[in-house]
Amino acid sequence: MKRIFFISILFMSLTSCERIIDIDPISNVGAGAFYRNYKEANTALTGCYQGMHAPLHNEWMMTELRSDLSLQGVPNTSAVPRLEQNELDMFTLNADHNEVYTYWINTYRNIRAINYLLTNLGVYYRDGNHQINRNTNMTESEWKQVVGEALFLRAYHYFNMVRLFGNIFMVTEPVDPNTAKAKNYNTLEDVYSLISQDLTAAAQYLPATQYQNQNQNDLGRATHWAARALLAKVYLTLGKKAEALNELNEIINTSGHRLLDSYSDVFSIGNEMSAEIIFAVRYKAGGFGLGSPFANLFAPTGSGSAVVNNDGDGFNFPTNHAMSMYSIAHSTDKDQRYANNLAIYSPTKPYVRKYLSAVMTRYDAENDFPVLRYADVLLMKAEAQGFDGADGESVRIINQIRERAGAVDYDGTSAFSSRFFKYPLAGNNSITDENSFIDALLNERKLELAFENQRFFDLVRFGKAITVLQQHFADEYEAHYGLIKPEIPLPDLQAKVTNDRLLLPIPLREITTNNQLELEQNPGY
Repeated sequence: MKRIFFISILFMSLTSCERIIDIDPISNVGAGAFYRNYKEANTALTGCYQGMHAPLHNEWMMTELRSDLSLQGVPNTSAVPRLEQNELDMFTLNADHNEVYTYWINTYRNIRAINYLLTNLGVYYRDGNHQINRNTNMTESEWKQVVGEALFLRAYHYFNMVRLFGNIFMVTEPVDPNTAKAKNYNTLEDVYSLISQDLTAAAQYLPATQYQNQNQNDLGRATHWAARALLAKVYLTLGKKAEALNELNEIINTSGHRLLDSYSDVFSIGNEMSAEIIFAVRYKAGGFGLGSPFANLFAPTGSGSAVVNNDGDGFNFPTNHAMSMYSIAHSTDKDQRYANNLAIYSPTKPYVRKYLSAVMTRYDAENDFPVLRYADVLLMKAEAQGFDGADGESVRIINQIRERAGAVDYDGTSAFSSRFFKYPLAGNNSITDENSFIDALLNERKLELAFENQRFFDLVRFGKAITVLQQHFADEYEAHYGLIKPEIPLPDLQAKVTNDRLLLPIPLREITTNNQLELEQNPGY
């Protein structure tokens, strides 16, 4: 059911602006008078859902491209988009990077739209707390539904921003241009407090309806369970494992969400918003401007219409590591995730096929983009519990995910290792302590959630990013990075990956625009 996004066409003109922090009132429609009833508020809310498309369009560059799963793909190129991807891929970017600025501005544009909606419904965030002044013609249940969904969307955006940029501008209501130019960064603690409170309130406002009892026309909206799942991930990021475990257990025990029997069914366009999908960014093909771009973005260049209609861009190019981990998995025990996530057009042109579907018009596919899946919830529970023995629940969770994919369990004493990947053989098990458990859990998250914009955040959260990425550069240097001109010697390339540069730079245009303060750039830029 994709009714939700058709309405967004009516609101799209209300969600564009040339500035980020300078949030001017909506022209032609009195902002204070617009949301007079549920229908009008819901129209505005639907525009906020559609506003998720723009930042997601290049989010993979901020995440997957900065992991060990993908690279730019064309070593010798003069094309500006690919040169900018090289800079992200190789951690050589500067503060004037266009793709980083595009992601930043598109995210804040949607935060602005969400803030307008919330403040016009009487929801403010001041002095570190929500302040409510509800005065609308909506019923209490209608108000709670709209506000709960909007709070979830705002938290989603800020969670991505704080993980990618660190200290950021925390804007929670419309501000005039002069105030905006004097706006300073908020601390990580401030931003995470807002995120946690937004999600906690969203979970309180949204009904805890089990998946099987949800209105089919509302599938795709943020739910009570989506708020709790995202809150659990926030808690894990903050090291609050007990709090995360409480949220995850409630979802597992009560939500009605579950693993589908087949991994391939999760991504079938005929099976979208299934019981496994807790939240996804929704797309609709058909020339409405609401289609997914990823089938064309990730299909190989020069493939004509052999892979997808109107050719592909060859972006998000899988690394040797990605191909190796799936090849080993598939040849060892026919892991279904090999055929569903990757494919080979030619020996030199592997590609991500996870979002592949038939398209009539370029960048207009039907596929939704998963943000929170039940498989992720299970793996987060294993992470929150930690290693509890070779026969403990955490290892059983990993095996549950593996069994669904057709892979062998961890049930012995050793594992197969290749240059790129450690993989259990039938009858073998390398999970004997906390360290080997973390390795197995990260490997499983990599196999299960590949190309869902999770890998980079996982590496940072587990404290493995620098080690893994430096090894990634070594593994891919001869075939790729060493061919890029001007050549960067491997030790110098590996040295680019530092704790400081795991964060992206604050866009230079943002610093120069806020001219009433001397804003500091993130260290390392």
